[in-house]
Amino acid sequence: MKRSLTIRIPDDLREELREISKIESKPVSDLVRESIQKYISIYRFHQLREKVRPFAEAQDILIDEDVFKLVS
Repeated sequence: MKRSLTIRIPDDLREELREISKIESKPVSDLVRESIQKYISIYRFHQLREKVRPFAEAQDILIDEDVFKLVS
């Protein structure tokens, strides 16, 4: 089910959204929806990363390069 959400944003942000909307040929609502979805995905990734960090550190997996070495 889709529902409306009313938010208040500064005028300059609204204008930038309108400009991007024209350039991308997408409605502002689509841009906002995509932005929120990206934010949620990144947020969940960071949460998951924090949960597995102790296990990774226990195996001396400390930086991204350590992960790349293991999967390469």
